[in-house]
Amino acid sequence: MADNTPLNGQITDAVTQANVKVLGDAPAMAMGSIFQSLAHSTGILYQNAVSAQQQNGITSQAATNQGILQIYSVDTMAGAVGTAKIAKSDVPDNMLTLLTTLQATRN
Repeated sequence: MADNTPLNGQITDAVTQANVKVLGDAPAMAMGSIFQSLAHSTGILYQNAVSAQQQNGITSQAATNQGILQIYSVDTMAGAVGTAKIAKSDVPDNMLTLLTTLQATRN
């Protein structure tokens, strides 16, 4: 053990003050670390929100585009459905019979 001299007391006081400073700074450093983590998490939250809005906008545009395409194809689809219904019914046969009958009565 070192002798108790004024120099040894000064060294002990310097080490003690350094340790006290570290202990005093610890809560502030911990809160600074927490605040940095919170700021980083908040930044990621906003980035995810912007990304979700962009994806939502793309989906909305695609849905709108599909809706407009369907609106423009309604009359074409209606014509195709009507033609298919007429082709499946007896209307063409009845029309041919009626035409044959009318031509036979003219002659």
